[in-house]
Amino acid sequence: MELAYYSDYAVRLVNTEEPARGKDSLTSVEAVRELFGASTQAARRATDSDVTRFRSVRSRLRAVFAAADSGEETQAVDLLNSLLLEFPVSPQISGHDHRDEDGRPKWHMHLAEHPSNATAGFAATAAMGLAFHLTEYGVDRLGLCQAAPCRNAYLDTSTNRSRRYCSDRCATRANVAAYRARKRLETERSASTSRTAESAHDAT
Repeated sequence: MELAYYSDYAVRLVNTEEPARGKDSLTSVEAVRELFGASTQAARRATDSDVTRFRSVRSRLRAVFAAADSGEETQAVDLLNSLLLEFPVSPQISGHDHRDEDGRPKWHMHLAEHPSNATAGFAATAAMGLAFHLTEYGVDRLGLCQAAPCRNAYLDTSTNRSRRYCSDRCATRANVAAYRARKRLETERSASTSRTAESAHDAT
């Protein structure tokens, strides 16, 4: 598993909540387990107590994205560093069951956890993955969706650092809203111009 993959852990956790819409899908131990994806062994460690702990980590990870999105680079790094200190990992070389065409192990870096609970393991993985993404691509590659009221977290992997939305759906919605706003403005200006012209005509 490549280290860059782990950064998606942070995005998945942050996006279990939509504060502006009052939505929160992280309400049960089953929801916690779903966040682990294919890591079924790690998911089995989750208990009801992890729901509250996951929410706490979620708030801290969202704060990292919010700081980055606001251009507060140092603050974003400081917030992420505090998570790294609290939830450490041990990088290891791993081959698992992955083999190349010649049957040789496909070696890669893996984050070995030593967690006291499911939250600690997930938080360690998410924080380290986000740290690798941040240092590799830059703080400005962490963002929050600009399509209000969404504000989902995303990682910008575009070549020109142009991403502003968490999904194509939000991008389309924002573009349609912007188009309609321009049309309304044009209509209002046209109506205003017509009224001004009529007033001038009546005055003469």
